[in-house]
Amino acid sequence: MTNNLDLYRKLTSLPLGHFIFNKAVGFVAPFFRKIRPNIIELKPGLCVVKMKDRWSVRNHIGSINAGALCTLSELTGGLAVDATLPKDLRWIPKKMTVEYLEKAKGTLEAICRIEGNTIKEGEIILPISVMNMNNNQEVFRADITFYISKKKAKS
Repeated sequence: MTNNLDLYRKLTSLPLGHFIFNKAVGFVAPFFRKIRPNIIELKPGLCVVKMKDRWSVRNHIGSINAGALCTLSELTGGLAVDATLPKDLRWIPKKMTVEYLEKAKGTLEAICRIEGNTIKEGEIILPISVMNMNNNQEVFRADITFYISKKKAKS
């Protein structure tokens, strides 16, 4: 179990715990603060994150910006990997391939599921699906390549 997962479990058992955890994510990784993520569920093999449609994440045609969708996907996939990894391994995103399926509007929910023995040293590819919660339609897909390696020994 990772520090993020430990912290998530501790905080979400408290009143306002989800709110505090979401703010902590934005504090540790300030770039994610822009999309105001709401981590709904985090456990080994699964991460679910919601994002509200707001003016600050929209593009010139009134839909949610591609960068915000990629940021939402990277956060969701990264937290899923982090919650699933053994403590002796570390990860870093290496590549992302995306597919825009529909204009992204409304409250969005990103989901990353990690099946079975997917986590191993080397490169792994994880799919992230982003759904419009207003009409339950998939609007965006990302395949993120993560590089998994042993943590360096502390000296």
